[in-house]
Amino acid sequence: MTAKNIVKKVVQTSGNRKRAVARATLKQGKGRVKINNISLEVYEPKIARMKISEPIMIAGDLAKDIDISITYRGGGVLSGAEAVRQAIARGLVEWSGKSTLKEDYIKYDRSLLVADVRYKETRKPNTSRARAKRQKSYR
Repeated sequence: MTAKNIVKKVVQTSGNRKRAVARATLKQGKGRVKINNISLEVYEPKIARMKISEPIMIAGDLAKDIDISITYRGGGVLSGAEAVRQAIARGLVEWSGKSTLKEDYIKYDRSLLVADVRYKETRKPNTSRARAKRQKSYR
């Protein structure tokens, strides 16, 4: 009995939005998607679930035989969902190696592959918000 050299293909990618950072691991499998050990089918809220499933729907049959495991932390619910969808899209492009999938993602929404670098502006000292100043009274 000889041991065969079986190399399993594994792709690791990351995505980020505001303070949320997501790391995705793609392996050969049955098409399961888990976010922080929660299946995508039961992930709440529904709007986040829909955002996360966009890159999978665009990829079509390619994603049906890939298991995707994602961990994300930081940020809010929607910024986390956008970080997760970016990590999934980057992983599927790297997995397929096809430029057509990359073009489809960019045509649909550029933020699937390119990070949005905008952050909340920090609050300044002695003010209530980032740009709000105290009103000055002349009379």
